[in-house]
Amino acid sequence: MNKWIAICIALGSAFPTPFLQAQTWPQRPVKVIVPFTAGGHTDTQARIISERLSVALGQQFIVENRVGAGGAIAAEFVAKSPADGSTLFFAGTTQLSSLPLVQKVNYDPLKDFAPISILGTNPLVLGVHISVPAKTLMEFIDYVKAHPGKLSYSSGGTGSTPHLSAALFASRAGLQMTHIPYKGAQAVTDLVGGQVQMSFGNTSDMIQHSKSGKIRMLAVTGEKRMPQLPDLPAIAEFYPGFRTIVWNGLLAPSRTPKAIIDRVAQEVAKAVRDPVLIERLNKIGVDALGNTPAEFAALIRSEAPLWRDAVNAAGIKQE
Repeated sequence: MNKWIAICIALGSAFPTPFLQAQTWPQRPVKVIVPFTAGGHTDTQARIISERLSVALGQQFIVENRVGAGGAIAAEFVAKSPADGSTLFFAGTTQLSSLPLVQKVNYDPLKDFAPISILGTNPLVLGVHISVPAKTLMEFIDYVKAHPGKLSYSSGGTGSTPHLSAALFASRAGLQMTHIPYKGAQAVTDLVGGQVQMSFGNTSDMIQHSKSGKIRMLAVTGEKRMPQLPDLPAIAEFYPGFRTIVWNGLLAPSRTPKAIIDRVAQEVAKAVRDPVLIERLNKIGVDALGNTPAEFAALIRSEAPLWRDAVNAAGIKQE
């Protein structure tokens, strides 16, 4: 008996603690923190991948919405959570790339998080209220130029991806428009209601309201046209180099064991190869990705100059 005890102790000491932790993880439900309201674009994706992870890893992945400050509240919560795999962050471009450039946040976007994998990416859609007498992007640009300072555009908050995309577009096109920041979905609601004339929104929202006849879609922010909306031009067709892409993906608190990070990334990569999941994402205008932690980290670094340019175009000074 003593011999067997000695062998077990020897085997246990042969494996590093993080490895053993990852082999037994998750032993309890995992919280997936979402920085936006339930039912929205980011939340929908978080629930899609949480369902898959729950099945694949045999433990519940529970979505928890922590809303406020453009996602900074959720980001800070995750940054200060235990680095043991019990809390993950399903974040978007805003929390990691743009928000820290426009307001003081209580987290370091590069040092406080360990990127895991981007579930999907999507461009934004430029939509205008139906009262605007423009059927094409160039007609809209001409209309705004004929009414300088008279039109307004909405976003989900100062420094959000839609805000900076619109500011960058206005700068490139030489437009004078007024920015009206809102909290979350109210930005599109007031576009539909005609309180503002333009907004950049997620594909699913814009398609829904376009079908109801409340808004008109004019362009997308990707480098090229979307397969789902082939008749809509990319803004880059008129202003070369224009590109703003939204990503949504999983991150963990920094110092989370690499073995856990890699295990989740592998499961996301498996999930995005499933035609059923691909179709679910396509229906909300999202292209499945499932990249590696290293690729995710590299993307965040590579996007930094673009968002700094957008902040400068918006004339935002950090609060």
